[in-house]
Amino acid sequence: MRSDSVGFSLIELLIVVAIILIIAAIAIPNLLHSRMAANQASAVGTLRAINAAEITYASIYNAGYSSTLAQLGPPPGGGAPTSAAAGLVDSLVASGSKSGYTFVYTPVQGTSGTVVSYSVTASPISPGQTGQTYYYTDPSTVIRQNNSTVATASDSPIGG
Repeated sequence: MRSDSVGFSLIELLIVVAIILIIAAIAIPNLLHSRMAANQASAVGTLRAINAAEITYASIYNAGYSSTLAQLGPPPGGGAPTSAAAGLVDSLVASGSKSGYTFVYTPVQGTSGTVVSYSVTASPISPGQTGQTYYYTDPSTVIRQNNSTVATASDSPIGG
């Protein structure tokens, strides 16, 4: 056998594979945490967009707030906006799910039948994987958070 052969020995290859596995073990949890933080930031941004859309909807159509998230969504076939499809939020938000979070819209009807108030909760689809924090908002536009269960009007505001 020739001792001047060119190439890598099995030991050298195993060392390289071990180094790659160590780097992956460090990087993957950080990547998952970053994705979860991005989903949470997206949920807060979506709640802000819903609040702005509700204010716009109420002022344009002069009939209170919308009765569903779908009413804030885009018109079918790209038609002109109406009170049934106002085009104020994207289709993902109108469907109630975006970036690892589920959005639940609850309208409050007044005596005249118009929607006089609403609440929106944002819950992670898979807690601990797609997000950790639950959010809540209403016409006050204050976004509230809870780290263990569905947020309500009595929870702390974000950043507070």
